[in-house]
Amino acid sequence: MHFRVFMTGSGISEVARQFLENNHCTLAQGTPQDTPEELAAKIAAFDPHALIVRQGKITPDVQNAAPSLKVICKHGVGLDNIDVDHATSLSIPVMLTPGANFESVAEHTLALILALTRDIPFENTRVKKGTFDKKSYAGLELKGKTIGLIGYGPIAKRLLQLMEPFGVSALVCRRSQQKMDLPAHASQVDSWNVIYEKSDIISLHCPLTPETTGLINADNIARMKRGVYLINTARGAIIEEQDLANALQTGHIAGAALDTLTTEPPPADHPLLKRDNVIITPHVGGSSDLSLTNMGMGAAKNILSVLRNEAIDHSTVKNQHILE
Repeated sequence: MHFRVFMTGSGISEVARQFLENNHCTLAQGTPQDTPEELAAKIAAFDPHALIVRQGKITPDVQNAAPSLKVICKHGVGLDNIDVDHATSLSIPVMLTPGANFESVAEHTLALILALTRDIPFENTRVKKGTFDKKSYAGLELKGKTIGLIGYGPIAKRLLQLMEPFGVSALVCRRSQQKMDLPAHASQVDSWNVIYEKSDIISLHCPLTPETTGLINADNIARMKRGVYLINTARGAIIEEQDLANALQTGHIAGAALDTLTTEPPPADHPLLKRDNVIITPHVGGSSDLSLTNMGMGAAKNILSVLRNEAIDHSTVKNQHILE
């Protein structure tokens, strides 16, 4: 049997595309700039059996545009751009690719921490503009510092492993308060407030939910140590960006490194774009030579398992109960 598979945004790796084509799939692809209305029109014309989602909002109208739709799979793990409740109402499983890119995001997070605390982008720009100034420079050493992790999934767990040789101590808090098996240099705390009050560096690893939307706001920033560094490789809307800009202006937050923003790409007048103590990367933490292949192949295998009525790995399904 042949299947039609529509890929939103940037699509998937060539290896995964070839795998799907070899398994009797016809492919179509959108663009990263597609609005929900544009996606719905393209999907209505193609009527796919499956969606593989990178960029783009998978709204109810987008889902309703494909009467043959049987499965949706996120190319990654963040499902905030997919209306899972609507898919569930249509009895469509929503899948993800856990474990495919956690190494890439953890390494990117570590790179952002080092670049930010050592002022690497700023100093690079100054040297290239003709300022070779050693006297006024003093980077932050990680040894003896405390890093606070908000959320503790595979990315945060791997980041802890990567940071252990630097001699840091870590505080970890996640919403469930479930007991965590942590390495010797890390301690579990039962409140985000402990993270705010005691951390020299705070790194966000929680999903975007109603509870975490706007979590990093003026009130919680005020609880943080003066001179703290903030890292976000999770979701942009976890941070109230104007509140962050204000705290960077006053020096309460010494610097921020962000791989995600509330609006992507950001408007030209975004308050964080012109700050020397901010590093921004274009939501590429999960993208590497290995992770893109892993996510593409994971998504391809997930959708085929549903379309062919084969055994499904339930750990990859967000709305598992519809399979029961």
